[in-house]
Amino acid sequence: MTMKQSIRDKLENLVGRLDELDRILASGEATRDMDQYRKLSREHAELGPVVALYAQWRQADDDLASAQEMMGDPEMKELAEAEMLSAKERLPQIESELQRLLLPKDANDERNVFLEIRAGTGGDESALFAGNLFRMYSRFAERQRWQVEIVSSSASDVGGYKEVIARIIGNGVYSKLKFESGAHRVQRVPETETQGRIHTSACTVAVMAEADELEDVQINPAEIRIDTFRASGAGGQHINKTDSAVRIVHLPTGIVVECQDGRSQHKNKAQALSVLVARIKDAQEREQHAKIASERKSLVGSGDRSERIRTYNFPQGRITDHRINLTLYKIDSIMDGDLDELVGALANEHQAEQLAALAEPQ
Repeated sequence: MTMKQSIRDKLENLVGRLDELDRILASGEATRDMDQYRKLSREHAELGPVVALYAQWRQADDDLASAQEMMGDPEMKELAEAEMLSAKERLPQIESELQRLLLPKDANDERNVFLEIRAGTGGDESALFAGNLFRMYSRFAERQRWQVEIVSSSASDVGGYKEVIARIIGNGVYSKLKFESGAHRVQRVPETETQGRIHTSACTVAVMAEADELEDVQINPAEIRIDTFRASGAGGQHINKTDSAVRIVHLPTGIVVECQDGRSQHKNKAQALSVLVARIKDAQEREQHAKIASERKSLVGSGDRSERIRTYNFPQGRITDHRINLTLYKIDSIMDGDLDELVGALANEHQAEQLAALAEPQ
């Protein structure tokens, strides 16, 4: 049974690498640099299952070749047929599992995220839709047993948000929400519209993996400006009497982060810094994704925020994801946080793209 040569070459390289790691880790030199030792041990632990599975594939492939040779012997024909059947069943299963294990892992998948939703074109209706989207993601988070903390929000006069930033904490948050970044368009009759005409408005969603400040992004204190000011809006007497709100400007990139939801200046500064770090890291990664996307057209996860990714059409009760041409007629349950089908379809499409890339000769 033939496996694509490019994939087989990759697997043979991994077998060689595992042998090399065995030798390095067994030598007395290995533990002299403990950081390096841990790194190599982790690589060894990741490669082990792939190489073991490839050994199973080779065994099944050898069994098939032996069975084909035995077919010429009338006395062995029945046994040979059973062997061939068994090997032919095992090989495709092992091969698809191998391909899955070979897919590049996203280092951010297990991280918490910062979710930013901004009202765009459409005025009041856009702000109301931003509120609907925030509720949708909050309900989804609830179903996943994740925690949602509002970091910063700017409410609109009619309800909803001009902008809301939240931190979502839990297992594998980024892996489930990473394809939500982009422009979300809504088509519906606004409650304020007496003529019953359908309006179109839009919001921008950004999902950014929470960075590990120490590892991922180094911020030079000389490159940021921190201003404190009095928080505006509702918040009781305390919040309006002190300069507890914080604005941080990152001078090299021009990124500005404001945080005024926390009670103390210290907490607001810490929150604003963590959002700033996530935004810088996100900008770096999107630049990287854009380079990759220009070489290979990736429909999912191109990282382009201006791209219209989804339309929510209320009169027709449908949601369409334009990247994968998926239309679902269950707008009520989706707006109530039932995102599993959408999230799953996007993840499957991304995996299919990765598999196609894996099979290309290097």
